[in-house]
Amino acid sequence: MANETVLFAKGVCKSFPGVKALRGVNFTLRAGEIHALMGENGAGKSTLIKVLTGVYSKDAGEIFLGDAAKPINVKSPREAQDLGISTVYQEIGLCPNLTVAENMFIGRSKSPFISWRETNARTAKILADLGIPAKPERQLANCSLAVRQMVAIARAMDLNCKVLILDEPTSSLDESEVESLFNLMRDLKARGVGIIFVTHFLDQVYKVCDRITVLRNGELVGEYPLAELPRLALIEKMMGKELQELSEVHAESRDFTGLTPLVEVKDLKSEAGIEPFDFKNYPGEVTGFTGLLGSGRSECVRAIFGADKVTGGEIKVKGQTAKISQPLEAMRLGLAYLPEDRGRDGIVADLSVRENIILALQVMKGFFRPFSKKRASVLADEYIKLLRVKTASQDTLVGSLSGGNQQKVILARWLLTKPDYLILDEPTRGIDVGTKTEIQKLVVRLSSEGMGITFISSEIEEMLRTCSRLIVMRDRKVVGAISGSDLSQDNIMRTIAEG
Repeated sequence: MANETVLFAKGVCKSFPGVKALRGVNFTLRAGEIHALMGENGAGKSTLIKVLTGVYSKDAGEIFLGDAAKPINVKSPREAQDLGISTVYQEIGLCPNLTVAENMFIGRSKSPFISWRETNARTAKILADLGIPAKPERQLANCSLAVRQMVAIARAMDLNCKVLILDEPTSSLDESEVESLFNLMRDLKARGVGIIFVTHFLDQVYKVCDRITVLRNGELVGEYPLAELPRLALIEKMMGKELQELSEVHAESRDFTGLTPLVEVKDLKSEAGIEPFDFKNYPGEVTGFTGLLGSGRSECVRAIFGADKVTGGEIKVKGQTAKISQPLEAMRLGLAYLPEDRGRDGIVADLSVRENIILALQVMKGFFRPFSKKRASVLADEYIKLLRVKTASQDTLVGSLSGGNQQKVILARWLLTKPDYLILDEPTRGIDVGTKTEIQKLVVRLSSEGMGITFISSEIEEMLRTCSRLIVMRDRKVVGAISGSDLSQDNIMRTIAEG
């Protein structure tokens, strides 16, 4: 059973205006395997998934289910579900205001009358069979993100799912939640379900997957058993060139004696509940806040930028006491902030790439003094080229770009304001290794040109490459600071545990 093909795509092509998203792609999924679909942002992963699930119609090619002799033509996600193909996205498509049981069966009853006793009992059995720690009567909003992901998977399984597509399911989960999700994936694998796993976390690929398919620029690079594709080789195939180890990205240690900090805070606290903390950042310095998920990293920088209401303490900018009660005041003082959640706080999906790039500068200038389209185009073009944003044109809606290119657009927005101090909160989350490297190198270059930067990442190795000083947090409290030769993963972990 494990070698049976449950899905086969042959020669799939898909184009959009100005972009060939898929060019003759083949893909094979077998029963009882977890198959990683890998590639840089813009490689065609999301497009292939949307073709397989009927969100997009293909321009050419064939898709077969099981050993069927005739290809299928999936016209909608509902039709894909009926055929046994289900997708669980990073942004979970369930209703948080409904219970777990209601989410499991919403839209599935043909009767106007529902027996909630039977529905709850059936839900409880499904959850128990899959080992999911949730109760049918519990409101979904009160469940952890990992449990919500699992409920979405349980719903798919109850719809007789044979092909399960998981698109970035672990991006917002902590380590224990990821392991719980992996246990469920292994259980489904043992039941013969074919799983397509899309992620940018290479460690997770090598922990849970059996096989890897790599796409690049809309084309198939190859399909490989996991054991035959070492990590460095995978990165090289994704990028299409030999890759020197990321050790070439280094933050330089510098002596800031005698310099005035760009930003200095004392006893700062906010309504988000962080303990009062002290912090400094100097011109040309890359600092970082590190700690476990929920430790208060983001809350600290949001307080500095005025995104959360400050309830005590003092902020100085370039040696002068500053009152920052809202982001616009911070922006006018030369501060910029790329937020953790680009979907909620970053991109404006219905605006063009150009409009998104000039947005912060337009806010600072005032909306009653709009840029001419010619001037806006010149400004946008400079940063599209600088950051190598892949877009058909400046007029392309930013919501249609890949995640990595959306992130570049937000970064362009803030660089356009020419900040003295730039806060980057999870700037590389959910983007490919090539774009990660570009952003890391840019951080180091900007700091060498005198910009002060604070960099936050859930990946400690990335923090160690980019930062020269780390502020360590636990339970919304600063518990230590590490710099120079003391910067190491062991010291960070020890400080988190013992500080």
